[in-house]
Amino acid sequence: MFKKKDVFFSTFEEMANTIVEAVEYFAKGVKDLKDVSEFARKMKEYENKCDNYTHTILKELNKTFITPIEREDIMALTTSLDDVMDGIEACASRFEMFNFHKADEYVFQFADIIVRSSHQIKSSIDLLTHKKLLAIREYTISINQLENEADELQRKCIKELFHTVTDPIELMKRKEVYEMLEVTTDYCEDVANTLESIIMRNS
Repeated sequence: MFKKKDVFFSTFEEMANTIVEAVEYFAKGVKDLKDVSEFARKMKEYENKCDNYTHTILKELNKTFITPIEREDIMALTTSLDDVMDGIEACASRFEMFNFHKADEYVFQFADIIVRSSHQIKSSIDLLTHKKLLAIREYTISINQLENEADELQRKCIKELFHTVTDPIELMKRKEVYEMLEVTTDYCEDVANTLESIIMRNS
């Protein structure tokens, strides 16, 4: 159906690997925010790296007449992967902007969900590269389940936030961080949905 090491799929692999590295760095970094500026700077480096992969795919699309899968699927997968990276980088930037030097247990739990989601994404992309399309479903289902976990976690943490935090500025800051972390899990689900579309078109 398509070449094992087609430039599009090899670049998707690089994007997925970078996302895993970035979210693992994020999950570790939020547990020690002594140098929040360095934390945000490093996350920006990951985001720039992923942007470069996006540009590579766009450049290849412009000069490639026959693509291994539908052009719109390539674009959708590129965008959804890039959104995951943008989402986690935006979360990191908020820690710097809000001058947060201590995350809470809810942030750690969100980070864990995103790390697990990123590994499911990486496994899915590896299977896509090796043409094992139907096997991808196991991982897209897991990503959807993880997003449901994040939805439930968001309801729980927002409820507790309004019960325990009286400073309106602090409340606003933490609420935004929680919401951005949950949105990042939505972006992971978008990757899963895009992969499902690719499976349907190519199976």
